[in-house]
Amino acid sequence: MSYLVLARKYRPRNFAEMVGQEHVVQALGNALTQQRLHHAYLFTGTRGVGKTTVSRIFAKSVNCTGADGQGEITASPCGVCPACTEIDSGRFPDYIELDAASNRGVDEVQSLLEQAVYKPVQGRFKVFMIDEVHMLTSTAFNAMLKTLEEPPEYLKFVLATTDPQKVPVTVLSRCLQFNLRPMAPETVFEHLTQVLQKEAIPAEPMALKLLARGARGSMRDALSLADQAIAFGCGQLQEASVRQMLGSVDRSYVFSLIAALAQGDGRTVVETVNTLRFNGISAASTLEEMTMVLQRMAVLQTVPDMAVAVDGTDPDAVQMLELARTMPADETQLLYSITLHGRQELGLAPDEYAALTMALLRLLAFKPQGAVSRTAPVAAMAASAEKKTLKLAEAASIATPAAVLPKIELPQNAAVGMPEQLSQPLSSAPAPAPAPAPAPAPVVPVAALPVAPSTQDVPPWEDIPVDAPLETISSDEPPVWDDLEGNASQPQTLPPEVQAPVRVASTVALECTPLGDVWHAAVSQLIEAEAVTALVRELALQSQLIAQDEQGWTLRVERNSLNQAVARERLAKALADAMACPGLMVESGKVTDSPALRNKAHAQARQEQAQAIVLNDPQVQHLVQTFGATVVPGSIRPL
Repeated sequence: MSYLVLARKYRPRNFAEMVGQEHVVQALGNALTQQRLHHAYLFTGTRGVGKTTVSRIFAKSVNCTGADGQGEITASPCGVCPACTEIDSGRFPDYIELDAASNRGVDEVQSLLEQAVYKPVQGRFKVFMIDEVHMLTSTAFNAMLKTLEEPPEYLKFVLATTDPQKVPVTVLSRCLQFNLRPMAPETVFEHLTQVLQKEAIPAEPMALKLLARGARGSMRDALSLADQAIAFGCGQLQEASVRQMLGSVDRSYVFSLIAALAQGDGRTVVETVNTLRFNGISAASTLEEMTMVLQRMAVLQTVPDMAVAVDGTDPDAVQMLELARTMPADETQLLYSITLHGRQELGLAPDEYAALTMALLRLLAFKPQGAVSRTAPVAAMAASAEKKTLKLAEAASIATPAAVLPKIELPQNAAVGMPEQLSQPLSSAPAPAPAPAPAPAPVVPVAALPVAPSTQDVPPWEDIPVDAPLETISSDEPPVWDDLEGNASQPQTLPPEVQAPVRVASTVALECTPLGDVWHAAVSQLIEAEAVTALVRELALQSQLIAQDEQGWTLRVERNSLNQAVARERLAKALADAMACPGLMVESGKVTDSPALRNKAHAQARQEQAQAIVLNDPQVQHLVQTFGATVVPGSIRPL
């Protein structure tokens, strides 16, 4: 004997059996009762939500004749008349279903529309049902527009699609559209419970909840998964077997991960992920389950009144409430975002479990330092406190009045280089000076002073009080400059390699010519007026003016790709309009004076000037020689 799957066996036969689509049932039921029927309906929605089922029930409602054969249009078809039984079995001649996925051409649509001229053979109305209508070609859509807009009074169109965005607006405007929503997990759970009770199959509630969540809003998928679970569990639906079949993660692992993250326990997180790897549990399902749990936790944290309604018999709800009280609300939101985006990173990583570990440890990286240290050993906490105390004591011991940078007196010729008489090098390692006597001046706050991690790692200059005179740093060092006005009272010496002005050699091979001046001015004028663009502008910039006479101007360009007829013609026209150029000739050859070379040389000169100003600055050279400072390459930009 043949077995009928649950999805077909329990397909609704009337509107009363429909679940989860009350808005569609109410609208169609009232229209059928009042006999205010539209000539075309469009049902949209994801797979397994009842589009084809609603179409068949609608066809039975408009063709039902009742058990006695005297019935009229009704919202509650009898199910026993010939029209109802034949539509259920797929043999009713006036109900035609067309699968547009496999019959998407204009010929198939024309063949269907040819039947529209004939009145119903047996029923009250002809009903043309086109499934997956978005798969039709544009020609097929155009072929059915006229009939769809003004069909015969005995013809009704029912269109169904999972992607209404691909349906032309000309078709949408001719139809009454209903959007069938995805089923809520609670609705799917209730329906599965009723179906399995009718089938006398024992099922654990948690197993049905897993199936309801796995269906993702599709009732047909839920019933198909129930069939698979029944076969997998030998006629029983148990939570363990359903989890194994679906590859779902046990929520005990999820709760363990969230609790470890709330406590900042990275070891437990890594060990739990390794357990998931050993058991072959999907990393994607783990993140999905964590996302759902975190969403419930966020709701409980934001709306505390909902915690009162938590069912004490549901262990998941109780644990969610405990975790919601343990983890701060901001960390809950952050972890939710991390798990949500972490699912997209699983496919990018070579190992999905490594990606899962990194996604979870990301929360610990973003945790405040105090929050992570809650689970640190007591000895580590004491050492950290002792280290901080030592830093504060050191900082307090060198507290001084507000530091003022010493003024540096530049020589008069500092703009071009260092004075020639500066020949003695500075001391590279200044010796620490004794602490100065305490002054009654106000003390700088400790937080404003840099604190070294250890006295052994402090550079020698950081032991010098900020208010100590510079001549006390080392007896071998001469005094520094006094002001920035250019009057060097007691100039300081630098090594010879620092004294010389820094110069950057030019790398642009440019030979300026009088014709080059004329051509550069002409090209600049054309570009400023936007008379040349794109390839024409590039031709003008890269070329050199080599001759100028009554017959026209002669240009030379190195790149043959720029010497195109269209570009030459447009450049000649622009020159004729702007400067009355009689003609233009372009030849190939070496270019030594073009606007592009001049612009490049000008930009390089400005860059060299900016670098020279910075590198020749006495303060910069003093920092380089004394403290080993470096200028980051590429960080200097001309104004």
